[in-house]
Amino acid sequence: MAAKHSDYLQRILNARVYDVAIESALDPARNLSRRLHNRVLLKREDTQPVFSFKLRGAYNKMSGLSAQDRARGVICASAGNHAQGVALSAHRLGCRAVIVMPATTPKVKIDAVRAFGGGSVDIVLQGDSYSDAYAHALSLQDEQALTFVHPFDDPDVIAGQGTIGMEILRQHQAPIHAVFCAIGGGGLISGVAAYIKAVRPGIKVIGVQTVDSDAMLRSVQAGRRVTLSEVGLFCDGTAVKQVGRETFRLVRELVDDFVVVDTDAVSAAIKDVFEDTRSILEPSGAMSVAALKQYAAQHKLKAETLVAVTCGANMNFDRLRFVAERAEVGEAREALYAVTIPERPGSFRRLCGLVGSRNVTEFTYRINAPEQAHVFVGLTVNGRDDAQKMAQIFERAGYPTLDLTDNELAKVHLRHLVGGPAPRDAAGRSLAENERLVRFDFPERPGALMRFLDSLNPHWNISLFHYRNQGGDNGHVLVGIQVPPTDRREFARFLDQLGYQHAEETDNPVTQLFL
Repeated sequence: MAAKHSDYLQRILNARVYDVAIESALDPARNLSRRLHNRVLLKREDTQPVFSFKLRGAYNKMSGLSAQDRARGVICASAGNHAQGVALSAHRLGCRAVIVMPATTPKVKIDAVRAFGGGSVDIVLQGDSYSDAYAHALSLQDEQALTFVHPFDDPDVIAGQGTIGMEILRQHQAPIHAVFCAIGGGGLISGVAAYIKAVRPGIKVIGVQTVDSDAMLRSVQAGRRVTLSEVGLFCDGTAVKQVGRETFRLVRELVDDFVVVDTDAVSAAIKDVFEDTRSILEPSGAMSVAALKQYAAQHKLKAETLVAVTCGANMNFDRLRFVAERAEVGEAREALYAVTIPERPGSFRRLCGLVGSRNVTEFTYRINAPEQAHVFVGLTVNGRDDAQKMAQIFERAGYPTLDLTDNELAKVHLRHLVGGPAPRDAAGRSLAENERLVRFDFPERPGALMRFLDSLNPHWNISLFHYRNQGGDNGHVLVGIQVPPTDRREFARFLDQLGYQHAEETDNPVTQLFL
């Protein structure tokens, strides 16, 4: 299956993509450029007919099939951009396509695939996850003698994506310091790197992954393909547990460096692109911009040309509220604190006076002890240094302060909770005695909550439950469960067998202060 490096240049130059794809613009991001003191260019793959780059590789693969193979049809497994690329390609080529999607796929995505494919597409819903859909697609491939169109691990797919690199170098023939590409399975960056390193090897190609979906980086570091046990789904377009064999080979040999970004940085990048273009990227599509900012700051770059491939814009509208909330933290424009003040008249007023002219984004206060009270404070700040300065101001005033800006429990749940610690009974014992506090990602599908409840030991009491849906494939849930010390091993087995991504927060300092 592997192609020689020398073959990829020819494959990319001869790739058939422009029957369905456009040569996307290489747009200057003027506001971001001024802020970073570098020239930032956005390769606008989010403007493709399916709002992502994926149709390039899908069409190149499918257009190269023999007449007999096209007559039999193709099959793929996907719940996102690849499915739409295959659907549009099938419609243009008059080729039957079977697209297997998880039964949990949102209706908006199913409708989009059907619209792009017209009468050429058969949609099969199977299983709860991509892995289930992929396994079913392989069985249907054998049964119906269909050709599998892989989302990334195929030389023809890689070559199709490589036309992006070809366009960048044709559109900007002046020096380029680095090109940034998001990595899921590795098809996009493999194609872009194969072309750039063959034509202008001095340009750096930088791979971008998220902190919770970094299979390619871990694989390169280990010298072999690593399989992640679970992946984060905020950047769902790059949520891949194992990268491809061919893409791993190419990335290991051609990619210069990697940058790892988090949810807040990606959210801030979405806002950055919106302010420059009035377009809204999906999280995976903004990863390259987040990494570009991080890389420029880390390496103290000035007056360089940096290119970010904005690879998709299939954004769930409901997710925008979460993005807006986290963008300020990601850009270091909001800081969160837990401040302890004396429980006496005038303390709260003095605290507000210390804030001065800064805009307050959050104030949560509740009396919880005769001597002191804990206040949750959100403030607008001008970067990390200003946030630290504000914490020092609180401390010097005699108010113990905990910076919660990077505390996930605080950002996702605490700022939406009120009530304080559980009350005590007549004997002085907490009504939440032996409480274990656990943060879960619940799959957004029918039955997920009932599966949790059915798996729970009936003798364990739920003392707290807070659910947030932010428009993604998972809902964020904070649960307090009263577990006797003698049941610790059984509780560990329960968490392991449930299979939901989770993090224990019982010992989080925020828990002690507010819950």
